[in-house]
Amino acid sequence: MDLGLSGKRAIVTGGSRGIGLAVAGVLAAEGAHVALVARSEPDLRAAAAQVGARMAGGGNQVVTIVADTRSEESVQAMVAHTVTEFGGVDILVNAAARPASSGRVQALAELTDDALRTEIETKVLGYLRCARAVAPHLIAQGWGRIVNISGLNARQSGSLVGSVRNVAVAAMTKNLADELGPHGINVTVVHPGVTVTERTPGMLADLAAERGITSDELLATMSSTVSIGRLVTGDEVADVVAFLASPRSVSINGDAVAVGGGARGAIHY
Repeated sequence: MDLGLSGKRAIVTGGSRGIGLAVAGVLAAEGAHVALVARSEPDLRAAAAQVGARMAGGGNQVVTIVADTRSEESVQAMVAHTVTEFGGVDILVNAAARPASSGRVQALAELTDDALRTEIETKVLGYLRCARAVAPHLIAQGWGRIVNISGLNARQSGSLVGSVRNVAVAAMTKNLADELGPHGINVTVVHPGVTVTERTPGMLADLAAERGITSDELLATMSSTVSIGRLVTGDEVADVVAFLASPRSVSINGDAVAVGGGARGAIHY
């Protein structure tokens, strides 16, 4: 299936690693121009080399932009830079956020205001700033896609901070979808679970040591909670994001799509 992404112009925040990097790679492979956005220039250079190796070969470009989504000025400059480089923007993938931790959850007595405030500033307000900055360009051309990377903590308890930030992203997504939908702009949110990326070996080793088990034992435990029997990879999440970023996804707007391989036992309708 041709997703119709060739020549589309995409911004991927958090694009230097993890799911953001995987999304950038798949979009580039589909022929999109990609602006990789992150706070570290060295990390962006390394990421650009990886993404460039996956390009479709049809003349699409990959550029890097150092920006901090916690700053309105930085976000506005990032979008302006993209428009200058590509002549416009069609797609925004918001992925600039700290990954959810599977470590020990803080009890209420230990939880500080700043623990939540930091996550809201980065993930919720950061996503909002980026959407607000690209929206005028998408409205002017009558077409666009915004995909917000959230997480399955939105659908389960256990981490107050993780649940609140991810539910907030889903709520923001639906509001933006209803407002922007009549302008030809679809806004969706995806909820990954624990996802295999370049960070996974280190994360597993740290958590396994904390729990006094081996990495293999921990991986088996995590995999047993997933309906497909294993953890999903970053590229597998990115495949879904690429579809949502494409013209093919017009029938999906404002909705949340789980991309964790299936949570055992849970029914969402």
